[in-house]
Amino acid sequence: MAIARESADIEFETPLYADRVKIHPQRIAGRFRRIKWIALIGLLSAYYLAPWLRWDRGPGAPDQALLIDMPGRRAYFLGIEIWPQEIYYLAGLLILAALALFLATSIAGRVWCGFTCPQTIWTDLFMWVERLIEGDRNKRIKLDAAPFSASKALKRTTKHAAWLIIAFATGGAWIMYFNDAPTVVRSILTGQASVTVYGFVGLFTAATYLLAGWAREQVCIYMCPWPRFQSAMFDEHSLLVTYETWRGEPRGHAKQGQSPEGRGHCIDCGLCVRVCPTGVDIRNGQQLACIGCALCIDACDGVMTKMGWPTELIAYDSLSNQAAREMGKPARVRIVRPRTAIYVATIGLVAIVMLFMLSTRALVELTVQPDRAPLFVRLQDGRIQNAYTLKILNKDRVEHGYSLSIRGVAGADLRVVGYETDEAPTLPIAGDSIGTFRVFVRVDADPYRAPATSLEIVAQDRHTGETSAYHTTFNGPGG
Repeated sequence: MAIARESADIEFETPLYADRVKIHPQRIAGRFRRIKWIALIGLLSAYYLAPWLRWDRGPGAPDQALLIDMPGRRAYFLGIEIWPQEIYYLAGLLILAALALFLATSIAGRVWCGFTCPQTIWTDLFMWVERLIEGDRNKRIKLDAAPFSASKALKRTTKHAAWLIIAFATGGAWIMYFNDAPTVVRSILTGQASVTVYGFVGLFTAATYLLAGWAREQVCIYMCPWPRFQSAMFDEHSLLVTYETWRGEPRGHAKQGQSPEGRGHCIDCGLCVRVCPTGVDIRNGQQLACIGCALCIDACDGVMTKMGWPTELIAYDSLSNQAAREMGKPARVRIVRPRTAIYVATIGLVAIVMLFMLSTRALVELTVQPDRAPLFVRLQDGRIQNAYTLKILNKDRVEHGYSLSIRGVAGADLRVVGYETDEAPTLPIAGDSIGTFRVFVRVDADPYRAPATSLEIVAQDRHTGETSAYHTTFNGPGG
């Protein structure tokens, strides 16, 4: 698609869209590449192995350490069991994760993108497989340009088959977080899994294959929203992948052993561009496409070392340090700053609140739903009756018995359907379950009673004494 423009007697076209230029990152070794391998191996190992960890929760409970049990409506994280009513804990975890990401970004830029982002991790893995099968950068470029042949077909088929195996393992591992790992793997491999399981495995397999194998840097540059607003978290003291323009320019080729005095240190070898997984030339300054992987630092340091020149022409550095070095002043790293202090304080506050809520959360929870039609009933003896549906949640793994009482309405009489003969019934609730009861509250008629009176129903554990109260209303005819 193009736009036609006319200037004087000249007509030309400007393309609205440019074709993707395929990037062939070159292999590089160095300090940051080692850190990336450590992160890749550690995170992938945790992802694939975590569903197989066991945790004894007692009889009748799943023994998988990390499990989101959708049919059972539970989430298990080691010794913590989360009910649907406690979804706010998930919100708290997401808030903590976001704040931690903000803190990391304010300190070290796109360190998340370059080292721990799933897109980066799986793309690194896929590129390693590609390099293993098709060779390093120059060989891959030649293979792309070569005519179709049996050798080319074999290499491409082997590469894509390996990608699909990794993608399938990735999709299968994700499903294990929602099902018992040994059971779901056995059912998948024997063809006995449900259509839903196969559907989600296929979905995540396709997503991994397309995003890590084909889209790659396009995800980081065009699909991911994070680069669009992360710059709001940078300041002049944030550590970013930077190029010392004042030291490197003007660029010019040089021979090994040549003195760097009186010239720019950049020898314009282009290695920093060739190793970049997104094709960025960091010498042109900060760019949205730079994910902060620091491979260009390894490349440049290697070249400077061979030349016998000072390293860190490209480095993790702050803009304030760059300016200080240019003026010959000492540079220093400032981790503690107002914004980082605010992030740390907020993270600590949210963590303390969540820990307090977890450590003090009750094992019993009561909910009461009053009948809406009719709001009240006048009995033959003149008393006013309201009906309620009452649910008691027992979060413990063993059965508990609960008694009910009323606060707020003097002279109220409470009766539980099925326990009418017992004036103080004990309501048994099985472990890790909800008991539902039909309850009637009756009071003597009073012509001056308000149409709605505040009422509190209390459930008390007969064994532990723990209580849970629920505020509702008692409806009457009014004055």
